[in-house]
Amino acid sequence: MNIGRLLEIIARLRDPQAGCPWDLQQTFATIAPYTVEEAYEVADAIDRGDLDALKDELGDLLLQVVFHARIAQEQGAFDFDDVVAAISDKMVRRHPHVFGDSSAADAEAQASDWEQCKRREREAAGDSDTSALAGIARGLPEWQRAVKLQKRAARVGFDWPSPEPVIAKLHEEIEEVRAEFAARAASPDDAAVQERLEAEIGDLLFVAANLARHARIDVGSALRRANHKFERRFRAMEALATADGTALDGQRLRAQEAYWQRVKAAES
Repeated sequence: MNIGRLLEIIARLRDPQAGCPWDLQQTFATIAPYTVEEAYEVADAIDRGDLDALKDELGDLLLQVVFHARIAQEQGAFDFDDVVAAISDKMVRRHPHVFGDSSAADAEAQASDWEQCKRREREAAGDSDTSALAGIARGLPEWQRAVKLQKRAARVGFDWPSPEPVIAKLHEEIEEVRAEFAARAASPDDAAVQERLEAEIGDLLFVAANLARHARIDVGSALRRANHKFERRFRAMEALATADGTALDGQRLRAQEAYWQRVKAAES
C-alpha cells in the first residue's frame, strides 16, 4: 500500500462530475478546523497510550494534508509531491549536524540552531522583522503561543531564574483578579471593569503557562489530563447518584460536592 491510492481516492472525491457533493464544497478555510481537530485527536490517542487509535488518527491527519494539497493542485498552486519535497528539503536544511559538516552538542544546542536556521529562512524570504519574537504564528492555540513567546524571550535572558518567583507572580495575579471581581460586584454594568477583569485573567493564565514551562511540563498535555480527570470524576458522580436512586442534576451544590468527595476517596 502506498500514498498513491489515497491521492487517487481524494481526486475521485473531488471530481466535478462524479465526486462527493460535500467534498466538492470544501475549501482551505472550511477544512482547516478539521485539520486542527485531527491533530488534537492524535495527541489524545498518544495520551491514552492507544496505538490502534493512534494509527487511525494519524491516517485522519494525513487525509487532511492530502485534501489541502489536492485543493492547491486544482488551483495550480502546488501538489502533494511539492509538499513532500518542501518538507524533505527543510528537514535536511535544518539538520546540518546530520546531513552536513556542522555538529550539535545536545538537544538544546540543536534547538537553538533550528531557530537560527528559521530566522535565516525568514530573512531570505524578505521578512524584515528582527525581533526575538519574530515568526511565532498567530494561528496557534493561545496557550501554545504564550509558551513560545516566553521561550523566545528567555533566549535573550528575559526570564525568571527559577519557579519560585513565578509562583509569587501567580499569587500576585490572583489577588489582582480578586480585586477586579470586587470591582465588578460594585459596578456590574461597567464595561471598563469587565475589560480589566478579562485582562487580569489573561495575565493569570499567561503566568500559569510560564510556571508549566519552568516545570518542563507541556501546558496542553497537563490541561488534557486535567480535563480527563474532571470528566472521569464527574461521570462517576452521576453513576453514584443513579445508584442512590436519584439524579445529580438539580441537587444542591453541597450534595453534589459530597458525591465529588466520594469519588476522590474511591480513587485514592
